[in-house]
Amino acid sequence: MALKKNTLAISFVMMALCGVSMAAVYNAGDSAGWTSMGQVDYKEWAANKNFHVGDTLVFNYNNQFHNVKQVTQQGFESCNATSPIATYTNGSDTVTLEKHGHFYFICGYPGHCQAGQKIDISVVPATSNLSPARPPTQSSLSGASSLSLSVPSILLSWAFDALLAFSLSGFPY
Repeated sequence: MALKKNTLAISFVMMALCGVSMAAVYNAGDSAGWTSMGQVDYKEWAANKNFHVGDTLVFNYNNQFHNVKQVTQQGFESCNATSPIATYTNGSDTVTLEKHGHFYFICGYPGHCQAGQKIDISVVPATSNLSPARPPTQSSLSGASSLSLSVPSILLSWAFDALLAFSLSGFPY
């Protein structure tokens, strides 16, 4: 009997860990990337996404003409990159969103931030994967390729984990 309880407990821990470890990867600006050419409205782009702790942002750009500076809200609003929190310059930079709150990014090249090459990422506190997802909008569907995780894969993972838990527990069907 103790073995059954231990197996059941381990199964539920495995299910919880699977839910916690799932994160999305977002390409800033989707296929246009990180640019000042006016092809992307980064405010609208970010508004159509649900960012969570553990998600990753990828900034793809030509590092001869752009960079990424993480700045304070004041630096973001004034397009001031003189005292960044972090600077990224390799042209394919990955930033993991490690806590909830706002993350502010701008391009530090003269005039680029003023031209709209800036993004405010709002990371919401972690919630259960069982909460209902926000229905997709037309603009979020166009950027669906930037997500590495989909609702069906979450449901499939939970269904598999639940089946595993019941089969390991010796539950009489």
